[in-house]
Amino acid sequence: MTGIYQLLAPELVWICEAVLLFAVATLALRSPTDRRAPFASVVEPLRRLSRQRSVAVLFVALFVLVIRVALIPILGIPAPHWCDEFSYLLAADTFAHGRLTNPTHPMWVHFESFHIIEQPTYMSMYPPAQGLVLAAGQLAGHPWIGQLLITALMCASVCWALQGWLPPGWALLGASLAALRLGILSYWMNTYWCASIAALGGALVLGALPRMKRNARIRDAVLMGLGLVILANSRPYEGLVYSLPFAGAMLWWLTGRKRPPLRISVSHVIAPLLIVLSLGGLATAHYYKSVTGRSFLMTYQVNRATYATAPYFIWQSPPAEPVYHHAVMRDFYRWELGEFEKNRTLRGYVRRAADKFVSWWQLYLGVTLTLSLLALPWAYRRPKTRLPVLVLVCMLIGFSVQTWTLPHYFAPATAVLYLVVVQCLRHLRLWKWRSRAVGRTLVSIIPLTICAIILLRVAAVVVHAPLEPRWPRGNLERAQVVRELEAMPGQHLVLVKYSPHHNVDWEWVWNNAEIDRSKIVWARDMSDSKNRELLDYFKSRHVWQINGDDPEPAPKTYVLTNGHPRE
Repeated sequence: MTGIYQLLAPELVWICEAVLLFAVATLALRSPTDRRAPFASVVEPLRRLSRQRSVAVLFVALFVLVIRVALIPILGIPAPHWCDEFSYLLAADTFAHGRLTNPTHPMWVHFESFHIIEQPTYMSMYPPAQGLVLAAGQLAGHPWIGQLLITALMCASVCWALQGWLPPGWALLGASLAALRLGILSYWMNTYWCASIAALGGALVLGALPRMKRNARIRDAVLMGLGLVILANSRPYEGLVYSLPFAGAMLWWLTGRKRPPLRISVSHVIAPLLIVLSLGGLATAHYYKSVTGRSFLMTYQVNRATYATAPYFIWQSPPAEPVYHHAVMRDFYRWELGEFEKNRTLRGYVRRAADKFVSWWQLYLGVTLTLSLLALPWAYRRPKTRLPVLVLVCMLIGFSVQTWTLPHYFAPATAVLYLVVVQCLRHLRLWKWRSRAVGRTLVSIIPLTICAIILLRVAAVVVHAPLEPRWPRGNLERAQVVRELEAMPGQHLVLVKYSPHHNVDWEWVWNNAEIDRSKIVWARDMSDSKNRELLDYFKSRHVWQINGDDPEPAPKTYVLTNGHPRE
């Protein structure tokens, strides 16, 4: 997707992070030879807190909530921008109204937009998990509340998952790193992509496995099943790739020398897991039956079959181009096909793979956490590190055959990645140079370096420095037009047109679940003859026209070819 780097920290942040890292390295080389850890006054209270495992999990969630809420006066609440966000918000509005989908509108051709199906019903093309999260937020007052809460819960679940694999202090450190990287300024928190729900599902699977192997409790099997259901309903393909190594590990355990008694395996592990998966599968099938008419036909498949010519996997062949009702949609899907064709050449594939890696690295690791991977050869010798590394390798293989891979596609493996990072930090902490505790100092200062970057970025927002993009992120021009029209009396119909060189990611046409009851209805500006049927349908509405590509988009009274305004 074009412009994805707008969602990430700008390149200047990398430079600042590298400078801070150099300062950290310099400090490490001058670290004392005594046994007292640097910043012990800060570390020791956190270490004591981590021993209370439930309290530590709650602490991580509250940390994310308090910090991001405190930044609302500076960063604001994000406005949607990307087509995906509007699609998720349509699902949220549908669920918030107590429905699984919406009937096809009689004027649906005028409302066609990206990542949405219009037939056999009107709904988002994405699985339902993200929409359910945002719907909960909408019912609480604003969809972003759901995004805020699920991101805090995701970071807390990372802490819980790591507690099953690591000593409590290191688990808290790993969750804190995830919270600092993803829970404050990343696009996971500050857009409506709702990637955190997939990361939550992955964390439940990761944390349940070692607990089941130790105790074979029903509760842990239920949590693993819940995590798998979340993955199937948020990122199905990536969730499947992520789950395969865990399925292998479960099979190895249940059939190996250290397996539990058969009665315990069946009653405490297999049966609870199958019950949760069966219930989740039935619920998912019922959802797709309601939306697409077939239990095993996903909304994603309907949308791609209707509009797209670029296959999801690089070995597939493009189908024939469908007939498009709008040039902007034709241009979008032709752009997709062009990207797919580039991906099938060696040069294009390598370039695309590099772009994928850079955006992934920028979000999850950055310069600071990359330092920890220096110890990966030593960390891999630990038996507990091998399964997580295998999971990461499987994710890499899964991504290598996709046409597109955005950073949040990796979300299911978030907890696994930070588990590997922390295992590396445990080895890095033992490094010494000339009897100086270099590694211990580096590990102590890494979280502080990330905090410093966050403070720097927030300060850049306050002083409007070029280091940081404008906040809140999103299509602020559209949000301003919405505020203006909502302040006017009556109901409105806005016909949207674009310039010839329109950015396909800058979309204005999106509607709520209940189009006819909406105060503002957005439609595509077609020819006057085709617009007339829409104007006749919405006879009582004020009709406006807007060019979404104008420097300062503003609605103007719609004028027919004969010169008479239609209001």
